[in-house]
Amino acid sequence: MKVTRRKFFKICAGGIGSSSIAMLGFTPSEALAESRRFKLERTLETRNTCPYCSVGCGIIMSSLGDRGKNSFGTIIHIEGDADHPVNRGTLCPKGAGLLDFIKSPNRLKYPEYRAPGSDSWQRITWDDAFTRIAKLMKSDRDKNFTTKNSDGMTVNRWLTTGFLAASASSNETGYITQKMIRSLGMIAADNQARV
Repeated sequence: MKVTRRKFFKICAGGIGSSSIAMLGFTPSEALAESRRFKLERTLETRNTCPYCSVGCGIIMSSLGDRGKNSFGTIIHIEGDADHPVNRGTLCPKGAGLLDFIKSPNRLKYPEYRAPGSDSWQRITWDDAFTRIAKLMKSDRDKNFTTKNSDGMTVNRWLTTGFLAASASSNETGYITQKMIRSLGMIAADNQARV
């Protein structure tokens, strides 16, 4: 059989084309159509705020689970909230990677305490953590609260402890946080959003 250059290219193109179609699952005799179920069909949607920066983008978390009393759902998808006035459904790369943050084995889920001089952390309960923080704050405030300055003016301030507030909180939460901080006499308060 004499094969010219043109005939060689026709044979190769026909062979590659037919093998590619067969590899995709199409047979010359019949092509089957099948629809997949939407992966978020059975999920519970929860609206939340992205925790990364002070922008406060809205997110929708989709979780699977039986929603029983003592069972926890598993988050399987996170996307931007199109109805949120801040981001209108868009997310930056950090926000788009929130699912990896949630599923990370290095994510801290419980409070831990490291005793002075120790090289290891021990897990404690949330009640123990809150109690310890409250006791340390009260002790420091009792020692360092200033009622009058050197000129005799009433100042009622506490300068040795500061407070870092959450930037993605609502206006109402921010207002209550500031009222609590100022009622303790704390001057050093910061917020990533600079509220």
